[in-house]
Amino acid sequence: MRKGFNVIQIKGFRGILYLAFIGCCLAAGFVWFPGWLCMKLWNLVSSYFSQMPMIGIFQGILLWGIIAASYFTFRKEKLVVCMKASEGLSEEELKAVFADVKKLSQNDTFLKSMLKAHDAELRIRNLSEANIPKSDIKKDESAKIESK
Repeated sequence: MRKGFNVIQIKGFRGILYLAFIGCCLAAGFVWFPGWLCMKLWNLVSSYFSQMPMIGIFQGILLWGIIAASYFTFRKEKLVVCMKASEGLSEEELKAVFADVKKLSQNDTFLKSMLKAHDAELRIRNLSEANIPKSDIKKDESAKIESK
């Protein structure tokens, strides 16, 4: 694990209260307070003009949302959000993992059967990549199983 990386664990009622407290603080600091400030500034400016209506806290939060969205939309440095699925293990990493599992599972019959299934799957994949028809693959696999 990386140094300086903290993990928050939610355990029991105390963890749920901690999570609720963090959520309330974030909502108050990034939503309610700026919305309240926008409401006060709007109402201050509207008191100098007779045609501008007064707004409440909900409208102030909406005004803050419009200001924040406009800022992120029109600023010069673009905000880039990349969503990417995590990559799986490479073939070399998988082989290393299965080699470790083979070493640890000399006496475990269930793990031996899982390893045999994985080896058979790899053989089928390799044969199918070589464009061998599926019927030949099945015959080849059944012959190897019978010989064992």
